[in-house]
Amino acid sequence: MTLGRIGSGLDLDLAAAGNTEVVRAKMKTMKSLGLADSIEDILITLGKQYHIIRPIAAKPGLFLYLVLDKAKSNLALARRNCQDAEASLVV
Repeated sequence: MTLGRIGSGLDLDLAAAGNTEVVRAKMKTMKSLGLADSIEDILITLGKQYHIIRPIAAKPGLFLYLVLDKAKSNLALARRNCQDAEASLVV
């Protein structure tokens, strides 16, 4: 379920539902491998877009989801801004 959004051009409700499965699958795989660690972020690179999924450490089950135009974005800066947004998020 989407709790908030900024921007348009993508069905974020559908994307959030699908990416919930991505996060669950990765967590399940980490558990199966015995990895005692946490996900900082998941990056999906498409031909024209970056998709960043950042689980909220303080609120299990919640994540930030960011879609960027590759031609107009800076991936390192976007990841840093996601980290800052997570730190300042109040839910």
